[in-house]
Amino acid sequence: MDFDFTPYNQLMFFIGEITVLVIIGALVIAFILALISLYSIKKGRLYFPRLIKAGLVFFEGLMKAFFRLLGLEDREMLTFLIKIHNTMNTNEFSRVPVTERAIFMPQCLRSSRCPAHLTPEGLKCRSCGQCSVGEARGLLEKMGYRVFIVPGSSFIKRMVKKYRPKAIVGVGCLSEVKEGIDMADKMGLIVMGVVTLKEGCVETIVNWPDVYEVATLGVDPALIPEDFHILTS
Repeated sequence: MDFDFTPYNQLMFFIGEITVLVIIGALVIAFILALISLYSIKKGRLYFPRLIKAGLVFFEGLMKAFFRLLGLEDREMLTFLIKIHNTMNTNEFSRVPVTERAIFMPQCLRSSRCPAHLTPEGLKCRSCGQCSVGEARGLLEKMGYRVFIVPGSSFIKRMVKKYRPKAIVGVGCLSEVKEGIDMADKMGLIVMGVVTLKEGCVETIVNWPDVYEVATLGVDPALIPEDFHILTS
């Protein structure tokens, strides 16, 4: 008995055509979004951030490949991705009460002579005055923040599970902030990232006005300490 495979062959051919069209469409969309992203970087202004953010969700691998093809350095790419993420999260972050927020700082911001010891909740700053972390921590806590100085992402996960903040600010180098953003997204947290000016393992530097700008988003001016100018000096 002979079987007629014609309908089956036609179905496979149709599926093949659809697959090719989908692949080509994905490549075209990812390339266009990469071009828009590159233009935004060159102009220093975000164009169509929601569109780019959605594209990164669906075509992140392709867009990163096109970024490299178009000559974008990894550092520029990560900086841009963090900027997009912060822009998209600003409104949501602003609506979260400050008492339901937490800030995570890397231990590398402290002085090499720091006398603080590591605890299950990270470093307990002694406000010894040998670095600016103590001043910043005190002011942020006055505002209502929970402030943690941590050596790694495992501490962040632990503190999030324990205190259950609705929004967090992550301070760190580019790779740490991007990793923290991805982790927070998976945990369903609203997250904002602040990248340090200097990378390394000891005595790194952050621009405190950047931390201040993010930390005060949506905060009642009455809750901001009068001496908060220390962060902007």
